[in-house]
Amino acid sequence: MLRQLIDPANAVTATGLVLSAIGINLAIAGLPEIGVAVVLWALLADHLDGVVAQRTQGRPAETGQIGKNLDSLADLVSAGVFPAVTSIIIGHGSTISVAAGTILVVASALRLSYFNVFGSPGSRFIGVPTTYVVPVTAIIFLLRPVISEVIFPNLFAFVLVVLAVLHIAPLRVPKTAGVMYLVVMAFCVGASIVLATRGLP
Repeated sequence: MLRQLIDPANAVTATGLVLSAIGINLAIAGLPEIGVAVVLWALLADHLDGVVAQRTQGRPAETGQIGKNLDSLADLVSAGVFPAVTSIIIGHGSTISVAAGTILVVASALRLSYFNVFGSPGSRFIGVPTTYVVPVTAIIFLLRPVISEVIFPNLFAFVLVVLAVLHIAPLRVPKTAGVMYLVVMAFCVGASIVLATRGLP
């Protein structure tokens, strides 16, 4: 099994998974802003692994299948588990934060499972991709200084529930392509710098 990680694309995906695990640990340690900053780099890895896979010549079909499933599991951790854990932590385990986190994880798993079976017909995703949760989470935390700390945990939980509903809604969402890749990359780098700087103790 470990040989599958020698594949460049799978190695990139695994790196993103490691970054997501680090982000979760940072959130648990009381450093959610830095955790979000790290998970933004996991999102960059998610965008990069597909490009690497397309440019890897002679890639065995089974390696590609493993990569596809590994990518989905990595997305579940970065865009499902991480925001859920972060919500529960900043909400101090409130019923709302636990419910929101649970709903997001289930919706993320369902959305990713559906995608693995049906793909993206017509080059459009069915339902909002799970990876959208990461930049939205970053935006919410970037705005945190101007949001009352009394309402921030519930606001974040509410946003996660809305995203969970959009994951499984019958929407047709175009794939990220062309200049949008550059926009996403620029946002991830810029936002991660701001959040990491702000989150330093």
